[in-house]
Amino acid sequence: MSTPNTSLWKGAPGIISPTRVARRRFLQSVAAVTVPLIVPGSVLGLNGATSPANRIRFGAFGVGNRARAILPNFLSFKELLFVAVSDCRADRLESGKKLIDDHYGNSACSAYADFREMLARKDIDAVLIATGNRWHGLGSIYAARAGKDIYCEKPVTLTIGEGRKLVETCRQFGTVYQAGTQRRCTASYRFARDMVRQGRIGRVHTVEMQVWAGKGLEHEAEVPPPAGWNYDFWLGQAPWHPYVPVRAKNWQYFWDTAEGILSDMGCHYTDQMQWVLGTDDTGPVEFEAKGEFPDPVKFCNDTPLTAEARCKYASGVTAVMYQRGEFKERYLRFIGDEGWIQVDDETDAVTAEPKSILSFRGTGGAGWGDASDHVRDLVRCIRSRKQPACHPEVAHRAMTICQAWNISLRLGRKLKWDPVQERFDVPEANRMLYREPRAPWRA
Repeated sequence: MSTPNTSLWKGAPGIISPTRVARRRFLQSVAAVTVPLIVPGSVLGLNGATSPANRIRFGAFGVGNRARAILPNFLSFKELLFVAVSDCRADRLESGKKLIDDHYGNSACSAYADFREMLARKDIDAVLIATGNRWHGLGSIYAARAGKDIYCEKPVTLTIGEGRKLVETCRQFGTVYQAGTQRRCTASYRFARDMVRQGRIGRVHTVEMQVWAGKGLEHEAEVPPPAGWNYDFWLGQAPWHPYVPVRAKNWQYFWDTAEGILSDMGCHYTDQMQWVLGTDDTGPVEFEAKGEFPDPVKFCNDTPLTAEARCKYASGVTAVMYQRGEFKERYLRFIGDEGWIQVDDETDAVTAEPKSILSFRGTGGAGWGDASDHVRDLVRCIRSRKQPACHPEVAHRAMTICQAWNISLRLGRKLKWDPVQERFDVPEANRMLYREPRAPWRA
């Protein structure tokens, strides 16, 4: 056999010479014999382990209180690997990295003061977003555009317009997105849903919900932001305000950075209402709200202390959200022609009338504080590319109810709503569908 002229192969781009092929085949044959002797089974995904190459690589955007509460649920999944954290506060960035490193027993977690640098990494598949409310929608939109799947804490957006933009962006980029309204995966709420859908309380005509009353926050003087805190970045799209400690610490009680408790917590219950009523792709057609606001002379916050918000569906079902009482007095109740069923959010206790309904409830099941089932749903959908329980359209529709209530409350008038066109019957209300973000943050 003649020897091939290997000089013809030299310098040809993308071409591998026969000599190199022979050498590679020899090395592969050696590797085939030796690999099982030197590679741990965990690397190959054996014995129930997940191969590192098959793990979903996560980054965390915002590593404050909420992130620390939910991260253990994520870290319990062996098929997930957190490789990066991002926060505009140096103290939280450092402690967030330590939390991840301590869990894995190494120092491999990267830390970014600017979350955009984290999103630019091609090896990150998904992100957990647990920032303040002002960053939820915008951060999710940026993450979707960067090709990341998303778990985002509620409330998912600041405005109805931002919510529709989130839905469109996730659809455009094929994003698997799970909103952090984890009560859909909680035993008590699932039981309530099943009982309503099985007709145990008859035809539902009213849904009643309650969140806690707000508080008056006394004025404080402006001071420099703490060292290591990028306050401008922390504000994000919200209008500029000087750093005032009470405002920064209680951002949920300010319109610019949240929308108050009616939206901040209320979206958990409107999500449940939409789910149980089977209206995830639509919503109510009328909104009306009234409330008591803090005295601006005495207090600096500008969202309601108490409120009563009502809405009505085209089917005739009505709903009322009360903002009153204490934190531990939260609840959701479905009222029908033949009885009612209620979940007390603080304790996960279920009560009902007739009491015989409770005999259908099984034992066990996680409470709302354990989001593991909700995370599991996300993981399953990242693998399958199917829609999770609280995908963007679901989350947006539930959020819209709270945002519409707030618009009615601030305008002091009843509003009619077209859930198809997503428009009010009042021009002033339509002008509140969207707020222009502060430069340079644009959706």
